[in-house]
Amino acid sequence: MRDHRVRSGEVELAVRERGEGHRPTVVLVHGYPDTSAVWDEVAERLAGRFRVIAYDVRGAGASTTPDDPLDYGLDALMGDLKAVLDAAGAAEPVHLVGHDWGSVQGWEAVTGSRLTGRIASFTSISGPARQHVGLWTRETARSGPRGVAEVMGQARRSAYMPVLRTPRAGEMLARAMPMAFERGMRLMEGAEPRPGHPAPTLSRDAINGLGLYRANMGRGKRPEGEGRTDVPVQLIVPTRDRYATEGMLLSARGRASRLYVRRAPGGHWIARSHPDLIARWIGEFVDYVESGEETQELTRARAAGEAGKDFGGQLVVVTGAGSGIGSATAQAFAKAGARVVVADIDEGAAKHTADEIAAQGGDAQVYRVDVTDADGMDRFAEYVRDTFGVPDVVVNNAGIGVGGPLLDTDEEVWGRIRSTNLDGVYRGCRLFGRQMVERGEGGQLVNIASMAAFTTSAGLSAYSATKAAVLQLSECLRVELEPAGVGVTAICPGVINTPIVRNTQFVGVPPGVADLVRRQAIRLFERRGYPPERVADAILRAVRNDRAVVVVSPEARIGRTIARISPATGRALARFGRMAGERMQQQNGRGDPDAQPAAAPPTPPTPLPPTS
Repeated sequence: MRDHRVRSGEVELAVRERGEGHRPTVVLVHGYPDTSAVWDEVAERLAGRFRVIAYDVRGAGASTTPDDPLDYGLDALMGDLKAVLDAAGAAEPVHLVGHDWGSVQGWEAVTGSRLTGRIASFTSISGPARQHVGLWTRETARSGPRGVAEVMGQARRSAYMPVLRTPRAGEMLARAMPMAFERGMRLMEGAEPRPGHPAPTLSRDAINGLGLYRANMGRGKRPEGEGRTDVPVQLIVPTRDRYATEGMLLSARGRASRLYVRRAPGGHWIARSHPDLIARWIGEFVDYVESGEETQELTRARAAGEAGKDFGGQLVVVTGAGSGIGSATAQAFAKAGARVVVADIDEGAAKHTADEIAAQGGDAQVYRVDVTDADGMDRFAEYVRDTFGVPDVVVNNAGIGVGGPLLDTDEEVWGRIRSTNLDGVYRGCRLFGRQMVERGEGGQLVNIASMAAFTTSAGLSAYSATKAAVLQLSECLRVELEPAGVGVTAICPGVINTPIVRNTQFVGVPPGVADLVRRQAIRLFERRGYPPERVADAILRAVRNDRAVVVVSPEARIGRTIARISPATGRALARFGRMAGERMQQQNGRGDPDAQPAAAPPTPPTPLPPTS
């Protein structure tokens, strides 16, 4: 490790160099209010294979401060970077890595002309190009109400910026920063403070760094052009960044001709909380640019960089994908660019879904699996990992319906619905969740529950119990897997027009009553006309936003509200449904000469809310 100083105009920059000089050069640029020490863990891991250079930007750490507090414009910062590169004497173009404001500088370096030919690749972490932000804001706001909401969400995350640009208010916030910075990194980022970071100069650095905001942001400082570049760019998107939405960080799509997108399960200071992952990704990208050999993971990252493909390059597994919500979800993910594994106990139905995906230009593979078979699920998970890699998203959708009184639900029927609706979800979460945790790159588990998980219904005790268990399993598992960056979502669809009603098994009721209930439920669900495609859209939005529980249809939202505010009202509605069912059974019994009387008339189930 070698420390030296480089002069750039009136300032001197403190530069730290690691590794052998004949190796490819990686230059690390930090953000606000950091120093180059934020890169120490990553730099140490890279130094065994590369020449690594990190420096304190002007006004930070051991570097000197310009006389003019506004001398932090990007032109001056580009002069500093050029001075560092000149002093390094690298014969070949360098591989640039930037975080936060260091990434903003990196974009300026690869989109402008000042350093043309001197940058071999650029890895950006949590710092978009200014041009991209402006274009993204306008395009997203014009896309409709959801776009406006997304822009407003980013505005809320950036609410500190106008304060930092404002005289006196910015200084007050900067002076308060040291008190909150260390605690925030520990509690919100999972990054333990250590000697050197936060830097002992943090208070001074925070005040000096106000020049970054005041010199480069505000009225009259809109950058020109669209920020296009042909330099290979690796975009690392922390999925839990408190300061930037994923949409804004992905604003480079369509503007970088060779863009590779990788999502990291961490917050803004991902280089501190996940140095092994960040160093591995940087090293892999540098190796590719130097050799031209693209790994399978980078191929997926390149697909994720394509404009208009929110799930490009991602691997998605959907169980129960042969029909209904599962089929619609598989097709929706494929349309969004994902590679999909279509799994179902009915291989023919799964193949039909895969054929529909292929007809639309998507990528789908078929696998026959019975989620009630523990050994079969083990083989399925191993096959997916060994053949395609660790999934990014797993949708545990396979499920069945059973209606009728619990007292007539024998062990065989109870075991069947439990092993499908609950044990199948448990196996999908355990097997694929373990793979996601071991990979260390995050992921999302999506479990299909039901509005029956929180609404009371006579005749649906078994079904409701399994779905309530799925909901609670998801809630608990979400907290359990949160430190590993794996999200867990429970979906409660509602009255959805799927084949589950036709396939529901009824117990404890005469065949005539069961057929009548089934026909009436089918007509009701068809008249309701809520298609599974709308549930699929909700699932994709939930994965994008890492939602914990999504209640989809209006009736499901009403049921959720009643269950929370007035459980007694929910029970009263269930009693009304039970009495209506009893009257229907009595009428059917009088009209059916073969109907057998019973000592206590069984209660027919109310129509089953289909969820898969």
